[in-house]
Amino acid sequence: MREIEELTSLEMVEKFIKKHHLSFLYISRTNCSVCHALLPQVRNLMNQFPLIQLGHINADNVNEIAGYFSVFTVPALFLFVDGKEYVREARFVHLDQFKEKIKKIYDLYTLNDSK
Repeated sequence: MREIEELTSLEMVEKFIKKHHLSFLYISRTNCSVCHALLPQVRNLMNQFPLIQLGHINADNVNEIAGYFSVFTVPALFLFVDGKEYVREARFVHLDQFKEKIKKIYDLYTLNDSK
């Protein structure tokens, strides 16, 4: 399973998104059972997309993250391409649909990147 970089401040999150062409953020809370159940499944799914860099934020430790991204519920999943948000899912994530959204963007990005 791939490693997820633990982001512990808003500044780290901003740098992470700017640093990577393809970046994925998983926002959770400590006592969220859905968050803990979904994270391993998402990590496993993201193995199919090795160019996407993975980041995790515990909203209990980075209080301002909810306001920054307008997150009202967790888990919240984001995919950024060159700093721009392309995919946002929250709470009840249908992994098959989520995978298809990621795959379309990933395939377009890698196709354009190889030209």
